[in-house]
Amino acid sequence: MCGIVGYLNYLVEKDRREIVKNLLTGLSRLEYRGYDSAGIAIDGDSDTEVLLFKEVGKVAALRQKIDGDKKLDMDKKFLNHVSMAHTRWATHGQPSERNSHPHRSDPKSEFTVVHNGIITNYKELRTLLEKKGYMFESDTDTECIAKLAKYVYDSQKGSKTISFTSLIKAVVKELEGAFAMLLKSTHFPNEMIATRRGSPLLIGVKTAKKLKVDFVDVEFGASEAAAAAGEQGPVKRDQSRAFLSEDGMPQQIEYYLASDPSAIVEHTKRVLYLEDDDIAHISDGDLHIHRLRRDDGNQSSFRTIQTLEMELAEIMKGSFDHFMQKEIYEQPESVVNTMRGRVNFEECKVTLGGLNKYLATLRRCRRIVFIACGTSFHSCLATRAIFEELTEIPCQAELASDFLDRKTPIFRDDSCVFVSQSGETADTILALRYCLERGALCVGVTNTVGSSISRETQCGVHINAGPEIGVASTKAYTSQFIALVLMALQLSEDKISMTERRRQIINDLYELPRYIKETLAIDASLKQLASEVLHKEKSLLIMGRGYQNATCLEAALKIKEVSYMHSEGILAGELKHGPLALIDENMPVILIMTKDSLYPKVQSALQQVTARKGHPIIICNKGDSNISADYRTIRVPQAVDCLQGIVTIIPLQLLSYHLACLNGVDVDFPRNLAKSVTVE
Repeated sequence: MCGIVGYLNYLVEKDRREIVKNLLTGLSRLEYRGYDSAGIAIDGDSDTEVLLFKEVGKVAALRQKIDGDKKLDMDKKFLNHVSMAHTRWATHGQPSERNSHPHRSDPKSEFTVVHNGIITNYKELRTLLEKKGYMFESDTDTECIAKLAKYVYDSQKGSKTISFTSLIKAVVKELEGAFAMLLKSTHFPNEMIATRRGSPLLIGVKTAKKLKVDFVDVEFGASEAAAAAGEQGPVKRDQSRAFLSEDGMPQQIEYYLASDPSAIVEHTKRVLYLEDDDIAHISDGDLHIHRLRRDDGNQSSFRTIQTLEMELAEIMKGSFDHFMQKEIYEQPESVVNTMRGRVNFEECKVTLGGLNKYLATLRRCRRIVFIACGTSFHSCLATRAIFEELTEIPCQAELASDFLDRKTPIFRDDSCVFVSQSGETADTILALRYCLERGALCVGVTNTVGSSISRETQCGVHINAGPEIGVASTKAYTSQFIALVLMALQLSEDKISMTERRRQIINDLYELPRYIKETLAIDASLKQLASEVLHKEKSLLIMGRGYQNATCLEAALKIKEVSYMHSEGILAGELKHGPLALIDENMPVILIMTKDSLYPKVQSALQQVTARKGHPIIICNKGDSNISADYRTIRVPQAVDCLQGIVTIIPLQLLSYHLACLNGVDVDFPRNLAKSVTVE
């Protein structure tokens, strides 16, 4: 949902101009997570001064506001500096300057916070704090975090000095819900706390010298106790092993904190991902990771510093007008990346390394339950039939929110597959934890290494589609589709009766990039169709059946998401059970009628539509001579039935893109939506 960026430099001289530039550039990379307002908090000219800048709208508006402040000394240099920034997707309170982050504890900004997530008990906290005399400035749930920090700090006055870490531990223990947040305080200058529960947060590290070890120890409380008792071992308790220099002297270091690697990849590729209830404390160039509670016996005792594979060019638009357009055109390459190293086309063999240890368990499970939201759910629907056909295991596809609402029965001999592009979708993560508690085998299918779902599942598949910045998912859908088909193929390798069917599918997987390129080549005619036929319409029906039902649902979602036109995906077999009442000469209809076993039945649906004076646009295969020249057609290459949906979704993605452009809307940032849905 919201996007968070933080920056700290230690013994690395930076002027204020460069610090602000780093924050705003990072925010602009995260605008897909939220873009109704933005703000930053930077150090002032003294340790007790914090400068806040907020603005409604996109990051560009905030940049303009800061550039227009003539009183701000942008040339002032800092050896140590702590700053944070935030781009917002509104959940509590309308988009406005006063509801924008960062939020402060009081007019002096003793405590400042940026937050991604939802604090579910904020009303109770707010009521308590208001009774204590604290005045609130916004309608948000986030402000109660800053106020609560000040309340805890004020309560400690006169007693022993409390550390920043201990103070925030006390605050976090009172919070319910999901959060990732950064906090700074004038009482603890040059220090920052980063903590998360349910929302993603990572820390990038940039040093001139190589780190001694590629991990950071997790401190479960013993070090604090030792420090309080005055005990010191051979290694100082106040210095983390990873950041010790060879000569023992402090080293120059910069920290970049963010919700997503795309915000920091241009600065460093060395990152560590925080786990739920980690509390990271950065001070004097050193990073310590504490746990909220000491009784986390199942938690790892260190956090690995990983190297990002992402390149800056991958998150830039290049020659394209929008990220969505770029990502549609990347699909010939992204589908290859999903299959690379996993499919031996000569031997017709599929190997998914992430599943190898659990193949026997998956093959003997009594059912497979796919759990996802939105576009990811449609990829599950699209592949459910081929799973059932190849594995002969009953399969069901569930929307994560509904799955949780129903408290769906899950058993130890079930296998549950969780699909999410970001790996951070809140409903899907909650469903995952629900299934883990009940002993089911949990498999993750994500596009993000290090995400919550990839870490919490027992096994899984990374779809390797590359960064997807556009809010409306395109290449992730086709890569999820292929990854799930590959799972079905590997699970069915022990069935000799399926050998020929598997060979057909694998042969067409090889041809898939060519099919997609041929479909992209008709973009100009699709743009003309959007302009001349569909642009002025208020509603659109998309019909198909069998393997194409999921394509209809996904296409309708894309058109709704980016062009704001009402559209509905309809199962053609249900046409006469109600939807046929909508059909007349004024209702635009797209009918998917490709050559498969259900072709005659879709022909029947076509006759029902034309008999009511409908004028459907037909998506059909090249060379299909059964379709009258009177119909408008979109002709695509013919693939094996279970892969045809990957080919037929391409023209519909392009149509949705062109409709959005014709309507003059922001294609990459649709209103009211965000890329990574980290709240329920």
